[in-house]
Amino acid sequence: MITMENIIREGHPTLRKVAEEVTLPASEQDKETLSLMIDYVKNSQDPEVSEKYGLRPGIGLAAPQINVAKRMIAIHVVDEKGVQHSYALFNPKIMSHSVEKSYLTSGEGCLSVDRSVPGIVPRYARIRVKATNLDGEQIDIRLRGLLAVVFQHEIDHLNGIMFYDHINESNPFQEPENAIAIER
Repeated sequence: MITMENIIREGHPTLRKVAEEVTLPASEQDKETLSLMIDYVKNSQDPEVSEKYGLRPGIGLAAPQINVAKRMIAIHVVDEKGVQHSYALFNPKIMSHSVEKSYLTSGEGCLSVDRSVPGIVPRYARIRVKATNLDGEQIDIRLRGLLAVVFQHEIDHLNGIMFYDHINESNPFQEPENAIAIER
C-alpha cells in the first residue's frame, strides 16, 4: 500500500526528470506499481481509510511522485456532472488540444507540494489522450473540464513540470483570455 511516506516532495530531483516510457506489454512489476497508485488515489478519498493511514486526499498520482521515473498515471475523480472516472494508464500522451484555455477557480494542489501555491494555472480546455490501460488495451479519449485539467497536471509530472511552473509570477491571478473557469 502506498502512503504519504512513499510520496516524494518538491525539491526531490525525480520530480524534475522526464520519465521514461514503460515498455509494453507492461511488466508485472509495472502493473503492480500502477495498481498501487490507483489504490492510493481511491483510498485517499475514503474518509475512514485516509484517516487511518494519514493519507492526504488526492484525485491523481503520477509515478515520479513515488520516486519511479516511468510514464504512469492514476486518476480517480468525479467530474462536474457527478460522474466518477477512474484511470490507471501507461505512457499517456496528449495527441491534440484546444486553443481555448481553462483553469480551476480554486487553483491547483499537489500531493508532492506541502504548501499552498495561490494562483491561476492555465490549462487547455479540451485534450485528446492516447494511452494503454492495465489490461494492455490502447485507449483514445477526449477530455474536457476538470478531467482535462487533472490529466494535464499528471502528464506534466511525467515531463518534470510542476503545476506552479504555469502560474504567471508577476500576476498570479491573471485569467487567461476567454478561458473557461472551472469551479471545484
